[in-house]
Amino acid sequence: MRQLYPTLLLLILSFSLAAQIDLTPEEWRQDLRHLQKTAHEEYPFLFKKVSAEDFDAAVEELHAEIPQLEDHEVIVGLARIVALFGYGHTNIWLSGWGPDNPFGFRELPYNLYWFSDGLYVQGAHRAFAEAVGARVTHVAGVPVEEALEAVRPVVSVENEQFFRATAPLQLANPAVLHAQGITAELQDSVTLTLEREGEPFQVTFAPVDTTRHHVHYGLAVEDEQWLDARDNTTTPLWLRHLDRPYFHEYLPDSRTVYVRQSKVRDDSTQLLPDFYGEVFDFIEENEVDRLVIDLRLNGGGNNYKNKDVIRGIIQTEKIDQPGKLFAIIGRRTFSAAQNLVNELDNYTNVIFVGEPTSENVNFYGDNRPVELPNSKIEARLSFAWWQDKPQWENDDWQAPHIAVDMSFADYRENRDPALEAILNYDGDVALADPIDYLAELYRAGKLEEVRAEAHRLVKDPRYRYYPFERRLNQTGYLLLGQHKAGEAVMVFQLNAELFPDSPNAWDSLAEGHWKAGNTEKAVEYYQKAMAMDPEGPTGENARAMLGEIRGSE
Repeated sequence: MRQLYPTLLLLILSFSLAAQIDLTPEEWRQDLRHLQKTAHEEYPFLFKKVSAEDFDAAVEELHAEIPQLEDHEVIVGLARIVALFGYGHTNIWLSGWGPDNPFGFRELPYNLYWFSDGLYVQGAHRAFAEAVGARVTHVAGVPVEEALEAVRPVVSVENEQFFRATAPLQLANPAVLHAQGITAELQDSVTLTLEREGEPFQVTFAPVDTTRHHVHYGLAVEDEQWLDARDNTTTPLWLRHLDRPYFHEYLPDSRTVYVRQSKVRDDSTQLLPDFYGEVFDFIEENEVDRLVIDLRLNGGGNNYKNKDVIRGIIQTEKIDQPGKLFAIIGRRTFSAAQNLVNELDNYTNVIFVGEPTSENVNFYGDNRPVELPNSKIEARLSFAWWQDKPQWENDDWQAPHIAVDMSFADYRENRDPALEAILNYDGDVALADPIDYLAELYRAGKLEEVRAEAHRLVKDPRYRYYPFERRLNQTGYLLLGQHKAGEAVMVFQLNAELFPDSPNAWDSLAEGHWKAGNTEKAVEYYQKAMAMDPEGPTGENARAMLGEIRGSE
């Protein structure tokens, strides 16, 4: 089924209320009850990351508070309720750019971006030029780390990458700042404490009238009204032609074809299949050593458009080889773009570079508007489950094979570390998937090297997003299923060494010892797992297994 509301942009711009809502407490309570009833009756499948009981408890808390709240606080409270589901497509989005956002909230004229070295004023209205390019340390006197955590409940946090992409937007919304306790009252202006070259200073922002939308793909674009912290005398490939959903360019020095695809939808001037047909024809007819598909800005579209991309890559054998096909992913790779990432991973020899995606690997996508009867607010609730991978391969995100972040200095000076990492890639394809590399060492009988390399790789920043613990755990259970308990214990032991603070690692090691016939060690490690997670699911499982062991003695 086609994804109906796929992009981050549509999520952000999906409401249109002209003025501030003004309701009685009873009317707000009716809206809240309508939302609660609809969620239980029509969307019970969404109760995965939050239980129905915890959802109802949050509803009751807001219901009791409504008579003491201002209207904007109730609106933010409703957004908190919907955000409990933890799916990015399921939301009441509160922030928008321009002079007025959908609820009549005045937005502050700055755009914050979370770089690897902190939160910076990436762009701002020219009236506040002194703030552009400075690092944010406090919002209204609150340390920025605390301010970000304060707005977390308002964001439909699909994963931490979605939070990094969207939470900074909430820090420009005075209504959210007040409702979440960052400011003591609703303010027309907010002061940011900033730092430049180690020197702190403050800038007080107030809303200004602007004539158009100034933020594209999460970044403010420089024009006659707004400034960008980046040196705009040149433009890196990943930010060129933002008015087009895709373009390609040949880099002759490295014999690389670079594609930036920022939407999964047709351009008005060239259909997506025709565009990729042109790309693959060029690759076949010219000296090309690698293809780079840049999806870091891609917030989605129609995932039925992915088929031609995948089929074209598979048919272009020249490029569908280890070390020749790369995809850049990041915090805005979402929705139908996540589907594209999944299919690239399933069917091609792609190497992912950059940051993790902002979508779960399998996820609830397409949403429907649930109009609240009095306020007419539209809460969007997802109804379609998209599963491109088996459940045991599901994860919070698609992690890059090679992790590359962008610092503020990289952005300011137009460096692209992700593309640089690809162009400088040394061809060590084995290390694109560390577990496969370790498995090769194991099959060669190099057991000490397996252990040493595992410890080295876990500490290597290039693999900081790689799910070592989960993959090792899966390998151990695969060996158990093959009745290789001794080898499974070796893998589980290595996992516990690498992740000593993980109760699940010790729980799995206990099971390995039990299957290997070492009851004494099994009891020891089950007790350790239970002590580390006494009230959680791992502790509960360990407790049950200990009962089973003792019952069989």
